[in-house]
Amino acid sequence: MSAAPAAALLAALVVAALLASHTVSVAGICVVLLVAAWRAPARRRWPYLIGTLTSALLVVALTPFVETIGSHPLWTGPTVPVLGTIDVTREELHNGLFQGLRLAAVGLAFAVYALRLDHDRLLASAGWARRSTLAVALATRLLPTLERDARDLRESLRGRRVELGPVRLLSPLLAGSLERGLNVAEAMEARGYGRAMRTRAPLPAWSALDRIAIGAGPALVAVGALWL
Repeated sequence: MSAAPAAALLAALVVAALLASHTVSVAGICVVLLVAAWRAPARRRWPYLIGTLTSALLVVALTPFVETIGSHPLWTGPTVPVLGTIDVTREELHNGLFQGLRLAAVGLAFAVYALRLDHDRLLASAGWARRSTLAVALATRLLPTLERDARDLRESLRGRRVELGPVRLLSPLLAGSLERGLNVAEAMEARGYGRAMRTRAPLPAWSALDRIAIGAGPALVAVGALWL
């Protein structure tokens, strides 16, 4: 599938998850996105999956203690000044699970976008928003690029029997990022980025699957708003 239809389909899944009102529907969207993210290389997918699932679990765990809804208490705790009685109700647990799944859907969609999409093709297909798309593509590549630089630096130092901890890696990674930023800016200027008269490489034609994905996007949003 091409980058632009895939990005549109991911955006539609996120909107459908945010518009859905049933926990099972949002859970189904999370399962689909988790399967798609799981197909990425294991070394790259773990930071995204751990960050997304940990954040979702924190929302599920903390929501019952910061909300006061429902009339079916499962646990009643002490009374705290200003906060009142701390309790956990069935409605609070359900709402915490629902909101956690929503957050997981958004995070997993971003993981699929960062891990599985070709950002160069996405940038080329969005000629009408080239500057914005470039900024998004560069920001998305920040974490994978830093991860690759840290791995290469550790391997090169390990050959010299030198081990660096995470804190001591920050300085060389920051210096490398600044140098890479200057190189990218010089390359863009040399290639005439931003000029009125520019050329574009020919893009491959969309396949039938790409057209189906574009048509499925609005349908998913409508289904999420009306039936899910």
